[in-house]
Amino acid sequence: SKNRVKELGKYVNLVDATFPSSVILHIKEEDVEYDSDSKLMKLPFRDNVAKVLDGQHRIAGLEDFEGKSDNFDVNVTIFIEMELEDQAIVFATINKTQTKVNKSLVADLFAFAKNRSPQKTAHNIVRALNQKEGSPFKDKIKILGTADDKEKETITQSTFSEKIIDLISKDPMDDRNTYKKGKTPDKFSGKELERRPLRNIFIDEKDADIAKILWNFFDAVQDKWPNSWWKVEREKVLNKSTGFIALMRFFKDVYSNSGRIGEVIEKEYYLELLGKSSLTDDDFTRDNFIPGSGGQSQLYRQLTEECIESN
Repeated sequence: SKNRVKELGKYVNLVDATFPSSVILHIKEEDVEYDSDSKLMKLPFRDNVAKVLDGQHRIAGLEDFEGKSDNFDVNVTIFIEMELEDQAIVFATINKTQTKVNKSLVADLFAFAKNRSPQKTAHNIVRALNQKEGSPFKDKIKILGTADDKEKETITQSTFSEKIIDLISKDPMDDRNTYKKGKTPDKFSGKELERRPLRNIFIDEKDADIAKILWNFFDAVQDKWPNSWWKVEREKVLNKSTGFIALMRFFKDVYSNSGRIGEVIEKEYYLELLGKSSLTDDDFTRDNFIPGSGGQSQLYRQLTEECIESN
């Protein structure tokens, strides 16, 4: 996977990068020398001396390592003269049984981080909006991505966190790395700021302002379409990922075009814009906006055409 290699190529250059699990190799017996007295095993230094059973992406990612070669240690497990069938089983078993980590759990783990980062800021904002009385997201967020018995939970923590991060950073891992080095990431300007309009507020460490900006926008949404926002039904899509992601895309355009980037815009501003939409509570159904990217784009386009382009 080229994307995975690229991702790891960036990761290995972070200040806290590490590969705690071992790369697994197979080597032919004829290529191994072992001294039982010194308990040292020697391998010839040449191409194709080993077959990689697990760790191909990590090895490829290390090709982009910018530090000294002896500054990145890698654990290695070596099998010698293993049957080809057993090599295949090891490869298949490791890759088939790996469990994907829940994205919302990953987002939640940033609560333990000591340094500032886009991920930690997003986590704190999501938690605050989910807990604060009067919030348009009060108890609506599936913390850790799993639904409890609460009827109102419709948006996962990871989805919300990702959308906030999109508004403040184009490379969140690089920003996190910069903070860990004791430095502050750069602010944005021009088109770059329009694409990430909450960036400079984040750099100024005004996270409460970011929360209030989002609060005001979605407070206007719940005022405009209260039933679709709060009522949880299978057919309703506004308060689920389809509606939420479309609304976040719409918010970015509205906020960027306001001429007030960096300010906390009042709810009434958004209410006036949303008032131009012909959509009613009854329109936000799976039939009109199919779940997934298609429905998200359709809803985003309609909101844009009616509320922004009509100006």
